[in-house]
Formats: sequence, structure tokens, C-alpha cells
Amino acid sequence: MAQDAWQKSSFSGGLDHDDCVELAARQGLVLLRESEEPGAMVTTTATGLAALIRHIRARR
Repeated sequence: MAQDAWQKSSFSGGLDHDDCVELAARQGLVLLRESEEPGAMVTTTATGLAALIRHIRARR
């Protein structure tokens, strides 16, 4: 199986850039992980991710 192409969130950062949320796409799904725990992933759909982002933005 090919490697997933992980992308860091533009909101990740800090001085050492170690506290990052990363996303990848695989077969119509979206994978989410914390860069410090690359083996632990959450899998969702693009629709599910959009709903999560809307929820987070509404609570700010």
C-alpha cells in the first residue's frame, strides 16, 4: 500500500512545531492524527470533517 500524504494544519505551530494536527485522504475518507501519536488516527468523511469544523467554529 502507498504511503499516505499527510498535511499539517495551518493552525498547528508553536515554537518547535511539534504540536500538529495532520490530515490525509485515503479512498474517499479523511484521516486525522496528532503528530506526536502518528499511529492513532481518526477516520471520517469530508462531510463529517466539515461538520466538526463548523461545530468548533461555533463554539469559539
